[in-house]
Amino acid sequence: MSNHIQSSAFLRRALGATALQSLLGIPSALLMVAGLAFFPYAAYLLWLAKRPAMPRAAVWVPIVLNVLWAIECLAFAFNASPQPTSLGQVFIASHVIAVLVFAELEFIGLRRACAIVAA
Repeated sequence: MSNHIQSSAFLRRALGATALQSLLGIPSALLMVAGLAFFPYAAYLLWLAKRPAMPRAAVWVPIVLNVLWAIECLAFAFNASPQPTSLGQVFIASHVIAVLVFAELEFIGLRRACAIVAA
């Protein structure tokens, strides 16, 4: 039995994972799972944004998830076998930077909201 994630060829093609695999050197199954993981994350952010008041703990969830995502991306970049292509490494690095910027912006928003409530 294989230790690799199996997915349908249709789903890989629909998400563009097969085409990206050859460009980035990142397995299509990993690209597909990573892409699909954004749907519940985006749904959570949408739910959170529509709340009249955001509990602090609920705001910490995306901050922590973004930092963990960045760590996982870096761990993959340094431990992947075979290594991603040069374009794949640039893709991962830009992805990590973007995710950490989002985490920082969320943290700044959380601090400002706490300062407004305290005032």
